[in-house]
Amino acid sequence: MNPPTRCSWARTPLGIAYHDAEWGVPVHDDRVLFEFLTLEGAQAGLSWETILKKRESYRDAFADFDPARVARFTPAQVERLLKNPGIVRNRLKVVSTVQNAKAFRVVQREFGSFDSYIWTFVGGEPRINRRRSLSDVPPRTAESDSMSRDLLRRGFKFVGSTICYAFMQAVGLVNDHTVDCFRYVKLSA
Repeated sequence: MNPPTRCSWARTPLGIAYHDAEWGVPVHDDRVLFEFLTLEGAQAGLSWETILKKRESYRDAFADFDPARVARFTPAQVERLLKNPGIVRNRLKVVSTVQNAKAFRVVQREFGSFDSYIWTFVGGEPRINRRRSLSDVPPRTAESDSMSRDLLRRGFKFVGSTICYAFMQAVGLVNDHTVDCFRYVKLSA
């Protein structure tokens, strides 16, 4: 029996597992949304594979991505995180995670949940794209530009348009599985 056809970027066991179970699945859980916002920012300049390998360490380091707890991290906790080899030890990225948790909490209070807020950028429903190959996937879109501008205005960091588009793909705001990928049909239904 032949293996299923996947998006061409899913090549390693870790990447395949992530692709097959998570990537592009619509997320409506605020904790998971905060996790992906954090991980996508941490990934800037690195490979996604690197971040996947560090994911469990990130969960441990950042209180299982509980934004209320992360928002209360002290400068001493940040300094300890910068010595943690299990995460990307970039001061700007670590500090931005704490800042983003604070901004995330403000959005939750304003909209009732981050989920209610973030899905407005696609009208509440996943955008189903028809990508034939990885080369057809843009690095950003008008929606990711809009999301980036609004998040930056709200005090978020590491949320440029390209990071926002990767976030949108990861949490299923858009379906960018290629049309020949076995996950495309499942997630388009």
